[in-house]
Amino acid sequence: MNDAPAATLPPIPLVELGARPPAALVAAQQDRAAALLAAAARHFRGPAVALGDRLSRRWLERSANPYLGEIEAVAEALGAPGGWFLNVNYEWACTGGVAPAPDGRGSRLLRVLDWRMAGLGANILAVRREGPAGSWIDLSWPGFVGCIQGLAPGRFAAALNQAPLRRRTGARALDWAAMRGAVWRRRALPPAHLLRRAFDEARDYREARVLLTEIPLALPAIFLLGGARPGEGCVIERLEERAFVREAPAVAANHWIAAPERARPRGQESETRHRLLGAAQGEAGNSAGEDFAWLVPPILNPTTRLAMIAEPASGRLIAQGYEPGGPATLETVIAV
Repeated sequence: MNDAPAATLPPIPLVELGARPPAALVAAQQDRAAALLAAAARHFRGPAVALGDRLSRRWLERSANPYLGEIEAVAEALGAPGGWFLNVNYEWACTGGVAPAPDGRGSRLLRVLDWRMAGLGANILAVRREGPAGSWIDLSWPGFVGCIQGLAPGRFAAALNQAPLRRRTGARALDWAAMRGAVWRRRALPPAHLLRRAFDEARDYREARVLLTEIPLALPAIFLLGGARPGEGCVIERLEERAFVREAPAVAANHWIAAPERARPRGQESETRHRLLGAAQGEAGNSAGEDFAWLVPPILNPTTRLAMIAEPASGRLIAQGYEPGGPATLETVIAV
């Protein structure tokens, strides 16, 4: 999967957003935003994106979403369909683990994001945001208001995995339709918006853990959370109103380990990805040694778009973007 010479690959850019709204990032990164909209139109087909925009906006308005104004501004800044739909689309798969950092100071969080839509790995940004609790790095894209992975140095690191699909019938398509109908009827936060709130507001691991376990959600999710102190780390398997916590060292893919529900795993080979990363991370929690030696198939696969290592105590953050043909960026140490 490594077809491009490293010398031709760019690093992941670090962008200073501060307390400015996400629409400012769209204005500053117009080429990347346009590339992502074009990729979405190819992946979902143009009419589907426009219809998704209308339905997503209606749901966000009905649920009085606290980020409604930000998403509306993003949609206007983009000037084309996609801003509403892409901010509530969660059709990804992920693998990750939380364990003690090798130096014994807090946790190390390992993260791989898989998403079928191309363009995400080549256009990933490291965005420095500023919230009431302090600054943090969001590995994200122009126009995305929520958060699915990031690092708040000295506080915590966290990532969001898509939960498995509830098994209601004998057909995956019917189960998916039932899930979307259930989400339409709820008024709670989407998981990516709850994670954004945690990075903005939580002053430490403990406060982040309370938010991620207690705030109602619009749909199930899996959160990985690692703190800056020894012993701070867990995987949180979230249903809409309940949480099931597995203490670190722990690994998560896209199937339940603790939640008592019948469900269909997401992505490719979820159980195998879970087992391989667990073995690499080690029962003693040594976080898989140095850097990306643990990034092997099928943890790494054609749908991989991002790999990340985050250590909240040291502030160490390393990331690399991927596309179907292999690496799309250099392995980049983010200056936090």
